[in-house]
Amino acid sequence: MTSRKTTARIFTALFVLAAVLWTGFGQEAQSARLKDIASFKGVRSNQLVGYGLIVGLSGTGDKRGSEFTIQSMVNMLDRMGVTVNRRDIKPKNVAAVMVTAKMPVSAKPGSPLDVTVSSLGDASSLLGGVLLLTPLKGVDGKVYALAQGSLTLGGFMVEGAAASAQKNITTVGIIPGGATVERAVPFDFNNMNSMTLNMSMADFSTTMQVVNSVNAALGGKYARAQDVSTVQINVPERFVGNLVPLMASLENLEVRPDGKAKVVVDEKTGTVVLGNDVRLSKVAVAHGNLQVVIAESADVSQPPAFSNGDTVAVPQTDLGVTEQNKRLMLMEGATLNELVDGLNAIGATPRDLISILRTLKAAGALMAELEVI
Repeated sequence: MTSRKTTARIFTALFVLAAVLWTGFGQEAQSARLKDIASFKGVRSNQLVGYGLIVGLSGTGDKRGSEFTIQSMVNMLDRMGVTVNRRDIKPKNVAAVMVTAKMPVSAKPGSPLDVTVSSLGDASSLLGGVLLLTPLKGVDGKVYALAQGSLTLGGFMVEGAAASAQKNITTVGIIPGGATVERAVPFDFNNMNSMTLNMSMADFSTTMQVVNSVNAALGGKYARAQDVSTVQINVPERFVGNLVPLMASLENLEVRPDGKAKVVVDEKTGTVVLGNDVRLSKVAVAHGNLQVVIAESADVSQPPAFSNGDTVAVPQTDLGVTEQNKRLMLMEGATLNELVDGLNAIGATPRDLISILRTLKAAGALMAELEVI
């Protein structure tokens, strides 16, 4: 008897432990790290862009009508001390391209950057090309990096007189480490006395969670919310001049993001996405498709023999109307699963869901924001 009671207590304890662990896992799955939902002001990438030439193509470059490519070749050769007649230039092995790169704020002179090269003219493929030295400028017009090197493409294109084959895009390529930073962005990170945290979502409850989590981690009132998506953090004295440990501790803080209930509809693809907090009040829904098919044709009216009548074409229209007869379905979504089950019970397709959700929103039964993109 004692053995049975002991076994029962053990099973009960294991059940309670499993329930606690399951609850903990569920809450952890809903939490997010601070660095995944926010960014620190100043810690960002800077966009660079430049105009260059790709050479060494196998006849897949720009055509004779690309005047800017020819002009670029003339200017380049002129700077190298070579005088040419622009009418003699054939740019089929050369392509004009735009070169783009992202430079982190921490990049210093000598750091390598990956660059993306995109065709600007009518070149058919950049396979096998080499980018000539190209200065990359920032929004202020200053040169921050220099790019040069051989392209790598993720596809190919071959063509003949009557057929062609292509895989992926052949007019865009990348050069891993193809740019070298020549000028750093002026940003004194360690000497900041305060930091600004920009939230990726505008929600008051989420912002206050971040404020409370930061204050609890730092042990004081160091963070305050400036608005719905901005948090100002004063740097504690122990971290002044050494912000990296502070940033490492803050970016891994976990919060549970919250937001408005939302339904997003993409009419172009028929995609419908419902958030977890979407609710539906008690409502009855009936949805049936109406299909109308109109077919136009022409019959020939032939007059009798030896008569003075004329042969004429008589238009004929065939109409076909099909309407589904579906009964009312009582729906009430206290949870997302119940809402999905109710919509599935109607037998609605994604296209039908768009009409149903709009009608539910108009009737005031959909407790969520409806966004159509």
